[in-house]
Amino acid sequence: MEEAGDEDGEQGLRLGGVGGGADGEEEVARGVVAPQVLELSSSSSDEEGGSWEEEESQGSVEVTRGGGGDREARVSESRDSAAEVNGGEAESQSLPGCPICMNAWTADGAHRVRSCLERWLLQCRKKPATCPQCGRRFKLNNIINLYAPEISVSNNDLEKQVLSLREKNESLEKQNQELVQEINEHKRQIILQQNFINESSLKRKKMADQSSHGTTDADSVASLTEDDGHSSPCSFILQNEFFLDGARVMGIDASSQIILTSGRAPGIGAEHVLTKLSMSRQGLQKIHLPSDTKAIRDICILPGGHVVFASLGKKLSLLSMTTDSVVLHYDLPAPGWSCSGDQSSPNHIYAGLQNGMLLTFDIRQTVAPLHSMMGLSAHPVHTIHSVVDGGGSRKVISASSIGPCIWDVDGSRNRPDLLNGMENHGVCISLACNPPSSDLLVASFRPKVELSDDGTSQAGKSQSPTPSASGKLGCHALIRRTSNSSFARDQICRGNVSGLRMSKSAIIPCTGRSNQQHLFAYGDESLCGVRTWRLPSLQTFADLRPHRQPILDLRFAESSSTGERYLGCLSEDRLQVFRVR
Repeated sequence: MEEAGDEDGEQGLRLGGVGGGADGEEEVARGVVAPQVLELSSSSSDEEGGSWEEEESQGSVEVTRGGGGDREARVSESRDSAAEVNGGEAESQSLPGCPICMNAWTADGAHRVRSCLERWLLQCRKKPATCPQCGRRFKLNNIINLYAPEISVSNNDLEKQVLSLREKNESLEKQNQELVQEINEHKRQIILQQNFINESSLKRKKMADQSSHGTTDADSVASLTEDDGHSSPCSFILQNEFFLDGARVMGIDASSQIILTSGRAPGIGAEHVLTKLSMSRQGLQKIHLPSDTKAIRDICILPGGHVVFASLGKKLSLLSMTTDSVVLHYDLPAPGWSCSGDQSSPNHIYAGLQNGMLLTFDIRQTVAPLHSMMGLSAHPVHTIHSVVDGGGSRKVISASSIGPCIWDVDGSRNRPDLLNGMENHGVCISLACNPPSSDLLVASFRPKVELSDDGTSQAGKSQSPTPSASGKLGCHALIRRTSNSSFARDQICRGNVSGLRMSKSAIIPCTGRSNQQHLFAYGDESLCGVRTWRLPSLQTFADLRPHRQPILDLRFAESSSTGERYLGCLSEDRLQVFRVR
C-alpha cells in the first residue's frame, strides 16, 4: 500500500489510470487538457487542499462520468451550482463540454478547465471527496493536467461556407474574364469605327478638292453607278455596316434579320467562334465552338431556325439559333469545305469535302451519311448549290478547281458530270446560282499556273498580264440550262479575281417587272469592293461601297415572309448589308 501510495502521489490523476494519495486511500479523477493549457504544479504534502500555481491559456478538458449512490446527489448539486455561475459563458454546443455540469469549457474565468473539480472539493470541505467519474476518493494534489495532441473539432458549417465562398469566387472570376473580353471587343469596335470615320473624312475632303477643280474620282464614290442608256433593274441601299476582326465566311437569315459570321477569337491559340449579329438592333454575340471544330469554311442558314456549317476539323455541325449551341455534328472522312441544305427536303443536308467527295445526310439519322459519292478529282469541293431541274428532280451543282459539276443525289449514280463547255478556262474558284432554279449559272476562273522549260511558273498564254497588287485577270462565264441535264456556256467577261482564295459570288434576281432581270455580283480585287454585272449580257452595272480589305464572301438572301431582299458583303474587318430594291 505504501509503495502504491507513493506511485499514486507521483502519478496523480491520469487519463485511463488510477492512483491514490500518500495514505493509499485517495482515488483518481481523470481528465485531458489540450496543448494550449500550461502545466499546473501541485504540492503532494498538503492533504486538504495544498497550494498551487498555474498559468493558463485556451484549452479543454474531457472528463468521463461514473459513480453512484449519494455521489450522484452531490454531482447534481455541483452541476446546479456551476450552471448558476457559468450560465451566460457557455460557448457553442459543438465545443467540448464539462462532464460534470454539461456546459462548455472556457479558457479562463469562473468555468475554466478544472474549475468544477476544484469547487467539488470545496463543497465537500473536510469530508472525503469522491471522483465524479469513478466514485473513488481524491484530493486536490491528486489532479494532474494531462497534455494530449491538438484536438480538432470538425465544423461542417464552416466547410460548407468555405465551399460556397470558393464557388462564388470562381463565378466572379469567370464573370470578370467575360467582362474583360467584352470590353476589349468594344475597344476594337471603337478603333475600327474611328478608322472608318477618318477614312471617310479624307475621302470627302478629296472629293471636295476635286469638285472645286472640276474633276471627280470614280473610285471615291461609294454609291452605285449605272451603265449607259439602260434602265436600272434595281438599286442597293446600305442598311448596316458592322466592324469585325478576322471574319471569314457568313450566312444571312433574312426572315429573322440575323447574320452569322465565322472567325477566330483574338489572341494566340484562340478558339474559333461564330459572331451573331442583328440587322434590326446594335450589338453582337459570340458563340464559342468546340475546340476540335477548327476553321469554318462554309455556313448555310436552314429553315426552322437551324444553321449548318462545315469546318476543317472534319466536322459537319448543326447549330440551333434558339439556344446558340451545337445540337448535332457528323464526323467527316476529310475536312469540310462547303455545305448546303436541300431545297425540297428540310431534313437533308450536303457536305463537300477536301478530297472531292460529296456526302448526303439526313438529320434524323445521326450515325452515318445516306450517300457518299466520289468526285471527278481529289480537289476540294468549294461550292455547293441544291437545285431542282426542269423535271422536278433534286440535283446538286458543285464546283471544284476543274469546273462546275452536276450530281444526282438520290444515289442512282456515284459520280457527277462536268458541265459542257467548261474545259480550258483555267481554275474554277467560284460558282454563283439562284436556287432552286439552275437556269442561270456564273462560274469564275483564274488562269492556271504552268511550268516553263526552266522550271519557273507562268500564267497561261491566253491570259493577259495583270497589274500588281490587284489579284489576277480572270474571267466570269455565264452558263445556261438547255434541258433537264444539259448546259451550255454563253457570254464571258473579264474581271480581277483572287490569285489565292476561293471567293464567293451571287446572282441577284430583280423582281417587280414584267421581264425579270438578274445581276451577277463578285468581289473585285482591284476595287476591294463588290462589282455587279447585268445578266445575260455581263455588262458592268454598279460598283458598291469599297472596303479596306478584299471581299471574302458574298451572300444574297430573301425573306419568305416579307419579301425583303438583302446582299451581304464580308471582308476581314467589315460587313456591309445592302437592301436590294
